[in-house]
Amino acid sequence: MTTQEQPLAGKVALVAGATRGAGRGIAVQLGAAGAIVYATGRSTRERRSEYDRPETIEETGELVTAAGGTGIAIPVDHLVPEQVEALVARIDAEQGGLDILVNDIFGGDVLADWNKPVWEHSLDDGLRLLRLAIDTHLITSRFAFPLLIRRPGGLVVEVTDGTAAYNAENYRINVYYDLAKIAPIRLARSWAHELAGHGATAIALTPGWLRSELMLDLFGVTEENWQDACAAQPHFVISETPHFVGRAVVALAADPERARWNGESTSSGALAQVYGFTDLDGSAPDAWRYLVEVQDAGKPADATGYR
Repeated sequence: MTTQEQPLAGKVALVAGATRGAGRGIAVQLGAAGAIVYATGRSTRERRSEYDRPETIEETGELVTAAGGTGIAIPVDHLVPEQVEALVARIDAEQGGLDILVNDIFGGDVLADWNKPVWEHSLDDGLRLLRLAIDTHLITSRFAFPLLIRRPGGLVVEVTDGTAAYNAENYRINVYYDLAKIAPIRLARSWAHELAGHGATAIALTPGWLRSELMLDLFGVTEENWQDACAAQPHFVISETPHFVGRAVVALAADPERARWNGESTSSGALAQVYGFTDLDGSAPDAWRYLVEVQDAGKPADATGYR
């Protein structure tokens, strides 16, 4: 039975790409809201992906359960159709349906050479990045959608980097990364068209400047002292935890009127203004508005009015 504290009790979610970062934050917050969460990824306690990070999918499953949900961690390479098909068959056998699909698979950051033109960038790395960003989402949707549309009210979240408005006006790192982050926005539009007749809602969602495990490591800080990184990068003041976008997904999933978002592109910060949720520290950073109005405008770092 759902409660105000656990509005998603009994709901079944698949967070594809939940090992770390936004995917982990989304999975944990869905768990905190009471959901049964299938968390997938390639990094396990026995084997790391090419990302070569210490976080594991097993840890994510444990965090989901600790938050109050049911975490089920399953190692899956979403580029392998047979693995995804088996995953969905297991969800069907164990739950009989799927209410929420989060396509957060990527893992291509290590393959992107910043600001290199296409003739200088590794072709193999670039094409691999696109496969990780696009093929994985298509393969996962191909097998998961039949389960999602079994009953009305399903939610599909395509996680990306940047809103449609921001990415339309700004070139993102290099051609491969740029395509990789525009593609989920278009996929959400496609899913909105294909799923509308089945009572499902699809949306493209971006976090802001994410205090992911990787980003904290790059700045040599932890979540507890993250503000120390602002000495090196003052605009990091607008950053947010992965739980903020997680709470955005919970708000969408718990909204009986979520169909109003069908096919739209939005951000954690923008949804916080609508639904009233906050990050773990009680703030509500609106990163994409800040980027346009402060950082990209060349103004000194000042998050006043943006958190």
